[in-house]
Amino acid sequence: MSADPAPLVRLVQSVHGLKENASDPLYQSELAKELRQTYGLAGLVELYARFANGDGFVDAFMRKVIWNSFTRSCGSGLQVGSGVGFKHPETFEIGNGVFIGAQAYIQGRFDGTCKIGDNTWIGPQAYFDARNLILEECVGWGPGAKVLGSSHTALPVDVPIIRTDLEIKPVRIGAWADIGTNATILPGVTVGKGAIVGAGAVVVADVEPFSVVAGVPAKFIRWREDSDPSTVKSVE
Repeated sequence: MSADPAPLVRLVQSVHGLKENASDPLYQSELAKELRQTYGLAGLVELYARFANGDGFVDAFMRKVIWNSFTRSCGSGLQVGSGVGFKHPETFEIGNGVFIGAQAYIQGRFDGTCKIGDNTWIGPQAYFDARNLILEECVGWGPGAKVLGSSHTALPVDVPIIRTDLEIKPVRIGAWADIGTNATILPGVTVGKGAIVGAGAVVVADVEPFSVVAGVPAKFIRWREDSDPSTVKSVE
């Protein structure tokens, strides 16, 4: 007697996307305030190293508290995975209910802008050149996906490229957008609201809202169902 084959596709409910954001307890914000006053930015970075790589409750809690201490602003419900790294966290503005996966790295700049909107999910080993970066609300960021926010001018040609000036260009990821695993967003690109960027894509130009792009370089594949701009006048 042969058993029926198991279904190949299953639909299950989202976890992060449907999670209700609860306020952090008062003692957490009070501890963050006390740490900020006691340690200062440099001391907080050193303190973070003690808890950066553990997976237990205390390590995860302390990472969250320290991020509340050294960022420009930080909402409630933040989750910071083990091994997450950063540069210039004092420029970061983090929304509510943000998840940052293990070994992700956010490289800010002392005079830069880095805003991560409410309920954004960032996968493990993601990389952000966050010198002028905005991720709006409810963005899904696949594991290993990257943002490059700057590049060398390569001029003049009679010196090594790494000695030439850096040109910083803003990168904007619209609300509800989904960036696939190992995709790369190049400097100056805006990904529109609700757009999907395929896994491994290299995005060199702006992506229209509610479109699907994929490939190297990324090219338009299709409109998401019921969101062709020729038939949908406004999606809010």
